[in-house]
Amino acid sequence: MENGSTPPNGHAAANGAAANGNGNGQAAENLPLTARLLVAGARGASRVGKATGVDRAVEVVAEEAIVAAVESEAVERALARVLEGPVVEEAVEGALESEAVKRALLEAMDSELVDEVWKRLLASEQTQQLVERIAEAPEVRAAISAQGVGLLEDIGRTIGKAARRLDDSFERVARYVLFRRQRVLPSTSAGAVSRTLAMALDGVFVNLGFSALAALVALVVSAFGGNGELPEIALIAGFGVWSALGGLYLIAFWSLAGQTPGMRFLGIRLAQGRLSPRRSFRRLIGLGLAVLSFGLGFLGIVFGERRRGLEDRLGDTDVVYEERRPDPAPWSQPPAGVPVEPEVIAADPTPPVA
Repeated sequence: MENGSTPPNGHAAANGAAANGNGNGQAAENLPLTARLLVAGARGASRVGKATGVDRAVEVVAEEAIVAAVESEAVERALARVLEGPVVEEAVEGALESEAVKRALLEAMDSELVDEVWKRLLASEQTQQLVERIAEAPEVRAAISAQGVGLLEDIGRTIGKAARRLDDSFERVARYVLFRRQRVLPSTSAGAVSRTLAMALDGVFVNLGFSALAALVALVVSAFGGNGELPEIALIAGFGVWSALGGLYLIAFWSLAGQTPGMRFLGIRLAQGRLSPRRSFRRLIGLGLAVLSFGLGFLGIVFGERRRGLEDRLGDTDVVYEERRPDPAPWSQPPAGVPVEPEVIAADPTPPVA
């Protein structure tokens, strides 16, 4: 080292730098003069910018310009046009139809995290309060009541259709056995099966009301020291009360609605609608005479053309089938104020034959 020799490491670095310098120099020498001037200018500008902080200022200015451009109304309008265009819809449809997205969604739904979120959500106090408010809403109660009434109407409609078929079958067999002429055309009057089922259902309602009344009377009698045994006079009086209650039941519904609850359930009604109390009383007398004659007064329902019994002849009434259709769904009706287009019936292109 004293004789001016270079250390090995320094010698290698010097040789590498020299080699690099020679390489860069040779590469720069191979470029045209204009290119070498541009490279030199760019390197000089970069060194000057770093030294003076101009490059940082340029970055800040460029960033603010980009932010201002993004927040401008023109960019917002452009983004809105892009989002409203078919490009976004096609991208979303493509993503939803891809198998990768389907698998990811299924895996996310099956994850324990989703189950834990649902458990906490359902167990929260806010959810319980929301359920209670919904259950107490009058719309929900009205919907539940409507569902119950609709179920009963559906059951009655089904039983009524079956009873109509049995009306024709029973009448056909009875006429065949007694050698009577068969009916040629179908009748809209209610037959024996439908009317019998309606009367039996009305009898159930009358018996329920009489049982409640009898239970009340028995409670009052036992409260005043009765021994619970009823004398014969009480049984006769009870039969009279039952008959009066049944007669009042029939007259009230014939006069107020033109049909009893049993008739409504089976889908039959009086063709004349609501009767006057006097006319209803005459029909009740005819019904009682038909029963006391061991059913002979009901033969007209089976063999008559208008299917009229003795009660119908005295009251001058007809019992007919009621066409019942379920109410249309609310969403099937057009909104209020929207005109309904009339149905256009295409004309028959075939000319009439003279």
